[in-house]
Amino acid sequence: MSIKRKFQQGRIYHIYNRGVEKRNIFLSDGNRWRFLQGLYLFNDENVSANLLWRLEQEKGKMHFGILREYMAQAGIERRPLVRIIADCLKENHFHLLLEEVQEGGISRFMHKLGTGYTKYFNIKYERVGPLFQGGFKAVEVKDNDQLRYLIVYINVINPGQELEPDLKLVAQDPNEILRFVEHYSWSTHLEYLGKRNSIITDKGVAGELFATPASYKKFITDIICGKQAAALSKGISLE
Repeated sequence: MSIKRKFQQGRIYHIYNRGVEKRNIFLSDGNRWRFLQGLYLFNDENVSANLLWRLEQEKGKMHFGILREYMAQAGIERRPLVRIIADCLKENHFHLLLEEVQEGGISRFMHKLGTGYTKYFNIKYERVGPLFQGGFKAVEVKDNDQLRYLIVYINVINPGQELEPDLKLVAQDPNEILRFVEHYSWSTHLEYLGKRNSIITDKGVAGELFATPASYKKFITDIICGKQAAALSKGISLE
């Protein structure tokens, strides 16, 4: 799950990938929680790709409280590789918005995340071989408008496609989509609405663009209701 390209510190990238042969990579909520735990734990220069697997063998079922306790007891000072601005998990793919914090941070983080999750998945389901479809895809975010629309896509449009499979921007039933995504646990929509505080997410500049939950909610509502004549910016994957 690596990619040979140069990422620039301080720049934001839309990162995404799906299962090999379009297979599902998340078969249960437990799988999704395991991936999210990896997002937290592997975003650290000092943590190896197999640490989460080893902790599971020693301590059993994991949760974020155990991870934080372990980091504190081990005296590991977190040194994030990236800033995780947004994320969304679907059955056969994921989307991330990452800012490169350390030089080579995105490549190292994604390598650890992919290696760790693939090992967990293959052991759990007694399979071998790659889980993801080649190297992850990466598109640089060029400006704030593109960043805004990407956040709408990742947090609202992508999960909303479970109700409206052809949903690209303007919803046929915006109110139903908004109700659905407020109960969808596997994106950062609730963080931006101010209804959940994740230890994974660091909004960075996106927190300035959406200074309040109300401003974020108005923006996404205007978009999916078609009140703004705008299209998703170039480079957004509509998987």
